[in-house]
Amino acid sequence: MPEGEHDLLDGEQPPFADLIGFRTVSASRDEVVAELLATEALTNRNGVLHGGAIMAFADHLGGLGAIANLHTGQATTTIESKTNFLRPVSVGDVLLGVCIPLHKGRTTQVWQTTVTRRDGKVVAIVTQTQMVLNQFQRA
Repeated sequence: MPEGEHDLLDGEQPPFADLIGFRTVSASRDEVVAELLATEALTNRNGVLHGGAIMAFADHLGGLGAIANLHTGQATTTIESKTNFLRPVSVGDVLLGVCIPLHKGRTTQVWQTTVTRRDGKVVAIVTQTQMVLNQFQRA
């Protein structure tokens, strides 16, 4: 693996990803694929998957894609996100998210995630901008 490149399938995910049940299927510099089980804990008052869960799922995918393209000492943060919700997701269904880059620049990256249900129908399309942080140090 080239210097500074991140292996997204190795190591632990942040606690939030574990909390929602995020599972990385495959990851490269140009595509990240993941799954999320729609559980009762992630539903809204209508009994379907909460839109915030879908957005969090897609946000994590975009962040992983950006991380795969960072160099040593860099980090990333979401600075903009837009979601189009197209259909509901029932409890027990499994979401598939496929995230691809639309732009990979020095200071920002734009990633688009298409989220589908098990039946292949598109649930949401999320486009987000990730800002590249240089000389990042954890607090």
